[in-house]
Amino acid sequence: MQHTDFVHLHLHTQYSLLDGACQLDRLIAKAKEYRMPALAMTDHGNLFGAVDFYALASKEGIKPIIGCELYMAPGSRFERTPQDGQYEGANHITLLCRNLAGYKNLIKLVTAGYLEGFYYKPRIDRELFAQHGDGLIVLSGCLNSELGHALLETDEAKAAQIAKFYMEAVGKENYYLEIQDHGLEDQRTMTRGVLPLAKRLGISVVASNDVHYLNAGDHKAHEVLLCVQTGKTMRDADRWRFSSQQFYLKSPAEMQALFGEVPEAVKNTVAIAERCNLELSFGKIRLPKYTVPEGHTLDSYLRTLAEEGLRKRYGEPGRDATERLNRELEVIKKMGFAGYFLVVWDFISYARSRGIPVGPGRGSAAGSLVAYSLFLNPERISMPDMDIDFCDERRDEVIEYVRKKYGAENVSQIITFGTLGAKAVIRDVARAMGMAYAEGDKIAKMVPNTLNISLDEAVKDSAPLRQAIEKQPGVADLIETAKILEGLTRHASTHAAGVVISSEPLTEHVPLYKGAKGEITTQYAMTAI
Repeated sequence: MQHTDFVHLHLHTQYSLLDGACQLDRLIAKAKEYRMPALAMTDHGNLFGAVDFYALASKEGIKPIIGCELYMAPGSRFERTPQDGQYEGANHITLLCRNLAGYKNLIKLVTAGYLEGFYYKPRIDRELFAQHGDGLIVLSGCLNSELGHALLETDEAKAAQIAKFYMEAVGKENYYLEIQDHGLEDQRTMTRGVLPLAKRLGISVVASNDVHYLNAGDHKAHEVLLCVQTGKTMRDADRWRFSSQQFYLKSPAEMQALFGEVPEAVKNTVAIAERCNLELSFGKIRLPKYTVPEGHTLDSYLRTLAEEGLRKRYGEPGRDATERLNRELEVIKKMGFAGYFLVVWDFISYARSRGIPVGPGRGSAAGSLVAYSLFLNPERISMPDMDIDFCDERRDEVIEYVRKKYGAENVSQIITFGTLGAKAVIRDVARAMGMAYAEGDKIAKMVPNTLNISLDEAVKDSAPLRQAIEKQPGVADLIETAKILEGLTRHASTHAAGVVISSEPLTEHVPLYKGAKGEITTQYAMTAI
C-alpha cells in the first residue's frame, strides 16, 4: 500500500480527559483510511493510553509514535505563583520519542510533572528537561508555548533564546519549529515569526494540526465535551470553547493544501516519523527482589517454608502429597517464580500477624499445593495468578508494609479509568446542553439495563427512547451528540485493589500519577501493566 506524505504529530486522544475526543479504535481506523504510515499520540501531560495506542496502531500496520504535550513552568516546577495557575502560565511543548531512551526519559518527565510540578497542570521545568532530553524530538509547540508567547509579543531576542535552549538540550537536529493553521490570525502571526527565525538559526519547521476530534462535524460535540469538563452549558456565553472548528484529523491532502507555501513543513512530518523507532516489548515478567535468610536461595527458602507448611497441615504427609509438592517446587524453580510465591507469602503473613482479615485466595495458584502449604485455603480452588482479598478498612496497612519493604519508588497502586457509557453520556450531554437534570435522567433511564449496551443498541431495543427521539424537541440532537462522545474516558481513579511491585524504580518502566487525594498510582491501567 502506498503511504501518504503527511503524518499527524500533535494529537490528543480520549486520554486528554474531557478534552480529547479521539477514541483509539476510531482514530487508528481513520489514519488507516488516510493511508498514513505513522501516527503520534501527544496527550496533555500524561501517557495514560500509550500502551493501548502502541499495540493497536502496530496491529493495524501504522507506526505508533509515543509522545506528550507537556507543560513547561515559567520558572521552577516547584514554584506556585498566580502566573503559574493561568492557562497561559503553563507553556505547552510537544515531545516525541525517537527510541527507548527517549521513552524512558519521557516517563520520568511526565512522572515529575504530577509528583513534583503539579499546579493546575502537571508541569516540568527547563532544569528537569535538560537532564532528560536524550532520545526525544522536540516540537516548539502551539500558540500557548514559550516560543508562541515570545513571537506574539514580537520579542525576537527572547524567541531566539528559547530556541537555542532546546537546540542545546536535544541537539539542533532534534528540535523543530512547529507551525499550525486553524484559521486563527495569531497562528499566522506566529508563523510569520517562525519562518525567519528558522532560517536564521538553521532549524527545520514542521506542520501540525493540534487534533482534538476526528471529523470536521464533531466540533459541536467537542464543545459539549468541554462543557462537561468545566461544568458550563452550551447556553453560557462565557463557556470555554476552541477558537475555530478546525481541530480535527485533517486528511493529508488538506494539510498539504493548508501549508502549500511551506511544503517542507509537511514533508518533515514524514522525516520525523521515520526517525521515531521506539520498540516496546510486552509480556516480560519483572519480579520484585525478595531477600531470603543467610544460607538460603529463593528456591531453598521456598522449599523450607512449603515443607513446614505441609507438615503443619498434614502432620506427617503421605507419599502422594510429598511427591506433588516436589513436582510443583521443581516447576516453580524452572520457571523462576520462587520469588513471586515468597513475596505473596510475606505480605499475607504480615496481614495475619496484625489481625488483618485475609480472604481464602482466588486464581489458578489456589490449586497449588505449595500455595496451600504456605498460605491459601483449599476450599477456593480454580485454575496462573493469585488474587488475595484483604479487609477493605485495613488494606492500606498492607500496601504501606509492602511499600516500606520493597521501597516506595518500587511500589505503586494502579490507575483505573471511568468511561462514558450509554446512560452516563446521556446524563452528561443533557446537562451540558442545558437540560434539567430530571429530563436528562428520564431519557437515560430509557436505556435498557444491559451490561455494556451501546447507544445504537439502546435505540434499537427501547421503544420509549425511539419515541422520545422522534417526538421530544432536542432529544435527537442529544442522542447524536452522545453517540460521538460515547466510550470516551471520563476520569481517572485508583483501582480498589491493584498494586504493582518492581525490582527497580517503577519509573524505569511505568509513568506515575498523583490522584486527587495525593495517592500515587501508575499511569497505565492494570491490563497495560
